[in-house]
Order: sequence, then C-alpha cells, then structure tokens
Amino acid sequence: MEFLERTDIWISPYRLRARSFLNSISSRREFEGVLIRVGEGYGCIHPWPELGDPSLEKCLEDLKGRRVWPIVKRALRCAEFDNAARLAGESLFDEMEIPRSHATCVGANDKELASAVEAGFDTVKIKAGRNTSVESRFLEEMSAEYPALKWRIDFNELLDPDTADRFLGNLSDLVRRKIDFVEDICPFSDAHWSALWKKHRVPLAVDREAGPLCRAAQYMVIKPAVDEPFLLAESAAMHSQRAVITSYMDHPLGQAFAAWEAARTELIFPGLIGTCGLQTHHLFEKDAFVERLGAWKPVFETPGGTGLGFDDELAALTWVSL
Repeated sequence: MEFLERTDIWISPYRLRARSFLNSISSRREFEGVLIRVGEGYGCIHPWPELGDPSLEKCLEDLKGRRVWPIVKRALRCAEFDNAARLAGESLFDEMEIPRSHATCVGANDKELASAVEAGFDTVKIKAGRNTSVESRFLEEMSAEYPALKWRIDFNELLDPDTADRFLGNLSDLVRRKIDFVEDICPFSDAHWSALWKKHRVPLAVDREAGPLCRAAQYMVIKPAVDEPFLLAESAAMHSQRAVITSYMDHPLGQAFAAWEAARTELIFPGLIGTCGLQTHHLFEKDAFVERLGAWKPVFETPGGTGLGFDDELAALTWVSL
C-alpha cells in the first residue's frame, strides 16, 4: 500500500494561543489543529478558513476518506518523509542548510520592530491592511530610523486595485527602494498586477493564488503546508521569479517541515530561494514545542532528534486513533 493511502492514522489535537492578532483578516487569538501520526512519521494540519481552507472538522473527514484537500495531502506527505527518516534513525536536517528568515511583525508596532532589529534580522515582514495611512506613515518613519532594513508587506488581498495603486504611489522613493516585495496587495490579476509593476516598479509577491500562471508577480511565496514546493519552484525558475518559502503560522512541527522544505528546495534550485519566512513560533505563547525552536532570530534552530525532531515532546502527547 502506498504511504498516502494508509489508514492507520493517529491524531493529537492542539490549540495555539497567539500573543496578538496575526493578520488583518482574522480576529482570532486561538488556533486549533491536529498533529497526525502515520507509522513512525508525523505531520500537522492547521487550517486557516479565513484564507480558504476547509474547517478542521472537514479536514479530519477528508483524512478519513478521499484526501482531496491540499492541506491534508501535504500533512500526509510530511509524515511520509518524517517516517522514512525516523525508521532510519536519522534527522531530516542532517547536512541541510536552512535559509535565513525575515522577521514577521504583526502590524505597525515600533517596539516589536526594535526587538527584531536587536535580534539580528535585516528583513522585516509586516502584516498590513487594517489602516493603510497608519502603515504608510510607519514605513516612512521606520525606514528613516533603520535605513539598513528591507521590507516585505503582506496585505492578504485586502486592497482593491485602485487602493493598491494609491498606496504604492504615496510611498516615498526612499521607502520604495527598501521594499523587497509587497505580498498579495490585491486579488491576483495579470492585468492589474502588470500595471502596478510597470507604474511603480515595486516587486509584487503572489501567495494565495500562487501557481504556474502567475507570471505578473516577481516573487512566488510557497507554503509547504498547502503547496508542493517543487512544482511552484520549477515554475518560478522558468519565469525568472524569485521564490520565498514560509511557514503557515502553524504548529512548530509544521514550521520545521517548512524549514526542511526550504533547505531541500534550495538544493534542487540553487539561488532561487532567498530570505524565507520560517520564524513564526514567537507569535504564540510558549509551550514545550515552541521552546524547542529557541529564540526568535534569523537562523532557524533545528529541534533535535530524528526525522523533523521533537522526539520527547511527541512521545509525551496523547494519541487517539482516527
């Protein structure tokens, strides 16, 4: 039987509590998901219904049956890789070089930004869209205070094309030069995005609609929790795009999977992957898994152990048959 067809699945539900609101489209502070165990391998299902994922209940039903949702299939794929490494008594991170990460900051928060700079980050991603005038002012002020920083701005498709045009047009030349990319500034459209790039020359990154036909973007954001990195990285390479691999703001096990996929993709496509977004555990209140990933810093700290790690923490959980 193929690994992805196995039915001997065990689950352990979890709940993460965020230290603050995580983006502009969600007012939740608590996030439920499940870790899965198949054979000796582990995976993570952490749905974001706000971003179009099925509910956790629907994910579990799919896991029992057809397995058509990408988030379910990718959790099983994670467990497959993890299973093979654990059976061999090896770490998936052996001889792997994980790319550095940007700092993910929630909103225009000068104290959090100062902490990121102190921790050594040279690139900062802010979640935007709640108040573009406040966010524009924040970018102007902080670009002057921290002239070496590069910026990534994620709007989660909250703006319409006209508002996106005004936002970019109102930024100073200083800020525009410091922007790595603006992610999902509005719903993807080849015509609208091409026009924004031609007019403002600010790189745009596609995330929620990432796919082989998104040629109008300059960056492709890949999330291993729901995306197959090889397929999107191959497309990005063909269209002279850069690729960025990020976590799904999910459980630390899912974050470790994203880090491993980032390292693996860089091996297959040298030079395609730049600074990634793999450090998001600091967004949640601490538990044993979060603490295993160490301090918030640009360099990913592997959790130790076999497979994706967390051996002791996973063994301490309660598991029930699906």
